[in-house]
Amino acid sequence: MKSIQIGILGCGTVGSGVVKLIQENGDLLQQRLGGRVVIRRIADVDVHRRRNVEVDPTLLTTDATAVLEDPEIDIIVELIGGCDVALRFCREALNRKKHLVTANKALLATHGLELYRTAAAQRVSIGFEASVCGGIPLIRAMKEGLVADRVRSIIGIVNGTCNYILTTMTESNRPFAEVLAEAQAHGYAEANPSFDVDGIDSAHKLQILATLAFGVYVPFDRIHVEGIRQIDASDIEYARELGYRIKLLAIAKQRNGEMEARVHPALIPEDNMLAAVGGVHNAVYIVGDAVGSLMFYGRGAGQMPTASAVVSDIAEIARGLLHDPTARGIPPPPISDVEAKIKDMAAVRSCYYLRIMAIDKPGVLSRVTGILGSNNISLVSVIQKGREEQSAVPIVMMTHEAVEGDMQRSLLAIDQLDVVDRPTVCFRVEGATD
Repeated sequence: MKSIQIGILGCGTVGSGVVKLIQENGDLLQQRLGGRVVIRRIADVDVHRRRNVEVDPTLLTTDATAVLEDPEIDIIVELIGGCDVALRFCREALNRKKHLVTANKALLATHGLELYRTAAAQRVSIGFEASVCGGIPLIRAMKEGLVADRVRSIIGIVNGTCNYILTTMTESNRPFAEVLAEAQAHGYAEANPSFDVDGIDSAHKLQILATLAFGVYVPFDRIHVEGIRQIDASDIEYARELGYRIKLLAIAKQRNGEMEARVHPALIPEDNMLAAVGGVHNAVYIVGDAVGSLMFYGRGAGQMPTASAVVSDIAEIARGLLHDPTARGIPPPPISDVEAKIKDMAAVRSCYYLRIMAIDKPGVLSRVTGILGSNNISLVSVIQKGREEQSAVPIVMMTHEAVEGDMQRSLLAIDQLDVVDRPTVCFRVEGATD
């Protein structure tokens, strides 16, 4: 019986999951593929580390080069993470005409165009289903299921750590720092959570999705990125009173030849499907011109969901090789040489939520609304909390759609008022139906 030989670089959490899945479901894979997937070599920095799966010690090596140079290996699976070393190994794998599977979102977001082009030049596959939203089969759906659609927009919750924190803050009315510590204790957040809570991880994933959806290269450094550290429990409660939930959203929209690419917290209506996505789950809402609205939902991280996505790429490549040795399996995405025209953030239009901490004196509201009006911003609603003379009280406002640049000028002027106690909190509002 024919077999496909794979080499794995990195046998940590996800790598161990891949080994486990191939061991436990090898017969199922054989039945579905018409041949066997065989792990030939595994390179890891620590061959003696404890794993939740038994690994044949004869397969293990600390020498990644030995895996890359093995002529019997058909597919290299890169699971070491990071960019520098991973990029070198991925380049070498592709240039040796080996098919590549990776879960490395940071690598693809910053060096993906080079790797896609190298794979195309060498006529080999590159699979990256596991790079975005774990076990949700999103990449394949976009590449194959939506191949005839022009994607208009992508709006998603793509970071489970942030979603867990915001869900818990909403349900328990506890502050960010306390919930973050709890997430770290449960293993949902890293000891250094910056990539997650500062929005960088979500931006990596958005770069991959937007480049794939719109067929043009989206420079990572053009994506507007904000995290969730500034979200206060009071804002979550005020949003709830107004009929909204606060989520960290990754957003890409294309209109009139321009693209919006941004990651930031936003209020979304509580009757919107994304508002109901809780805990560590992910969800991505896509609008296409033919298919209409779609939502993909599931576990966006974790050992076995991510391993499932990795093995799905291995299986797709293997299926082609088993039945046609010249098959390319998963061709690189067709990316235009033209760089995406990213709309400047100052030109983006949105509705806004504002919380202004102001001294409760006569005329405060009129001064604030005067500034907003002079910048072409009109209000939907105003809620003023508390009535304590000489103390700062929150004024909560919801605006009609306005231009980001106008809002930023308004905020600068409002925060300079002698009656405003601290910087104004401002969040955008998304309907997620565009």
